[in-house]
Amino acid sequence: MQLTGNHTVNASPAKVWALLMDTDTLARIVPGVQKLERIEGNSFKSTLGVKLGPVSASFNGNLEMEDVQEEKGFTLKVQQNSKVGNASAAIKIDLKPVADNQTEVAFDGDVKLSGMLASMGQRVVGGVANTLSKQFFTNMEKELA
Repeated sequence: MQLTGNHTVNASPAKVWALLMDTDTLARIVPGVQKLERIEGNSFKSTLGVKLGPVSASFNGNLEMEDVQEEKGFTLKVQQNSKVGNASAAIKIDLKPVADNQTEVAFDGDVKLSGMLASMGQRVVGGVANTLSKQFFTNMEKELA
């Protein structure tokens, strides 16, 4: 499943970058995060709670940032496991200045699903991913205000 989108926020790339690099802030703005803990460097352990249609699931796993280019972007590698299936992804996140005090945050990646998650199909999981992306950017804008 392809996961692609972008959103422009009213903040400089430096301010957006600082927000994305702050573990406590990320735990507040990423929908469904119940626990986010830095293991070392750019590696994290996470617990997420997500509602997928009629099914609520708790995911545990690892996140790792690679190809980190300060104030420009990184690749987020994700491996999450749950009773309803597993998800793995590599998502490129890019920050681009678009005005004096605006930054476009773009994401593009491929998500691989297994188990019940895979059988739910793109329509259910894609819809949930779009809703979570919108919530993330709404939360980000509130945090940057």
